[in-house]
Amino acid sequence: MDSLLPLLCLCSAWTKASGASDPNFPFMDYLDSKNLVCLKWGFDNPQGNITFKLAINTTGWVGLGFNSDGEMTGSDIVMGGVSASESYFRDYYATGNKRPLVDNQQSYTLLSLEETAGQTIMTFQRPIQLCNGEDFYITAEPLTLIYAYGTADDLGYHGSLRGAKKVNLLNHVTRATITNSNYLSATMDNIIVPENRTYYHCKIMKFQNLDPKTPYHIYQIEPVIKNPDLVHHILLYRCPSYVTEPYDRPCYMGDKGDTCFGVVAAWAVGGGVFELPEDVGIPIGGADSNTLYRLEIHYNNPNNVAGRRDSSGLRLHYTLLPRKYDAGILTTGMLPHGTLNYNIPPKAPQFRTYGVCNTSLFSKFLNPVPDLQVFAVMLHTHLAGRKIRVGHYRNGEQIDFLALKENYNFELQETLSLGNIKTIKQGDEIVVECTYSTTDRTGVTRMGLSTTDEMCLAFLLYYPAINITTCVSHPNTSMSKDQDTIAAQESFLKDLPQIQFASDDNYDFSVDRSGMVRALMETRNVTCQYINSASRLGTSWIMSSTGIILLMLWIAVI
Repeated sequence: MDSLLPLLCLCSAWTKASGASDPNFPFMDYLDSKNLVCLKWGFDNPQGNITFKLAINTTGWVGLGFNSDGEMTGSDIVMGGVSASESYFRDYYATGNKRPLVDNQQSYTLLSLEETAGQTIMTFQRPIQLCNGEDFYITAEPLTLIYAYGTADDLGYHGSLRGAKKVNLLNHVTRATITNSNYLSATMDNIIVPENRTYYHCKIMKFQNLDPKTPYHIYQIEPVIKNPDLVHHILLYRCPSYVTEPYDRPCYMGDKGDTCFGVVAAWAVGGGVFELPEDVGIPIGGADSNTLYRLEIHYNNPNNVAGRRDSSGLRLHYTLLPRKYDAGILTTGMLPHGTLNYNIPPKAPQFRTYGVCNTSLFSKFLNPVPDLQVFAVMLHTHLAGRKIRVGHYRNGEQIDFLALKENYNFELQETLSLGNIKTIKQGDEIVVECTYSTTDRTGVTRMGLSTTDEMCLAFLLYYPAINITTCVSHPNTSMSKDQDTIAAQESFLKDLPQIQFASDDNYDFSVDRSGMVRALMETRNVTCQYINSASRLGTSWIMSSTGIILLMLWIAVI
């Protein structure tokens, strides 16, 4: 029993670090029922590399495999360990329930291998997308991770020291243990949904029984969907201080509540429960206990059915234990303005629109602006949307994509946890690009609220929270005129000056009329990567400090 204690302590430490405090490994899961096999991982983008850190309570060999069904046959496997004089690491593949074969194409890179306090810890990296027939291609769908280990360094039969678990590596959602049933309910009250194809209903509400002396942290957002065929998306907004009267009626009728735009929680069709990192929570209550909120639900009723009732909404699970960081949600993209003279032409196989955000506008509301650590994103268009890319710029140059959705699915609009934390600094720029297809339409598509209109939005979840809620733009279409071709229309609208808007919790604005859409880098295509990194760090390589120096010199000359 004593031998388990070091690993239990390690796993506990990993659990605490699995959230925002460890940007290199934002995801962590136990692969066994006793919480003794710990795996952490992170990645830059879905077309890049993914890095794993595996810790198992043994001084023998350890192995991790990837497949679709949990069986040994067809698995892509890495095994390694630390013997008395050297470390060993290889890429294998399994042809049956027998010892795996060494892969001719070694596609994994060993970063470190250590044995300490009775544990073996193996850190390694591989491309997410591999073309070798013996390697497993990682996608955004769940896969099965298999693990096994031995008590010695000879790669013998593992016996009962094995297991498997279904995991989604690229869209992992950590489930915290819920120790209480505390939640706030934001739901509609059996409203009648009219027969309109598109209907927005708003409920201005106050959460009851919040202790003004006690701040709360929301750690989990759970959708409550009573009519999945009607409910398109749900937003909960924080209202400015001048919104003081509750009401329950159609949205955007000129009420004060129309100015509630500080997003607290969001859900869209196809999404599920979303959980925040362990040291991050959405603040609510405390000194803001009297704040009102706007619950907005977009109903999509394509069959124009009359008289249906709905009580959908959100459950906001909270804790009274303070978390290290307050989370915020920043709305970016193109302002969905129904009166905007912006026409997406019909019969277009591809048409791109853009929204920009220059964070220099934030200095009107606070200065200095802290670094914003983005940990998740929800991307949103309507029926014509096919792709969304969120570019990140510093000093006029693109440094990264904050988010990518190369195959956008209107029916699957999840909040996606990022593979690693993305840092936005004061003065950085954000460009949201949405690609539409209107080949099945005979008339122009406008930007607006209807499902048959279009939107182009990216909701960025970040910490620490600041009082900026929105940073969006639209082209200055007062200078607009329709062009002769689809490509010319897209290019003309892209080149127009962008009018940028940033607003705070109290709906105060900062405006800049000289925004521009910067060029986005090409998205990396899938390429077959043939590397032999594992063999370089194989059984004959001693992982001493001298060996590492020699390895660096070797890499420099090959």
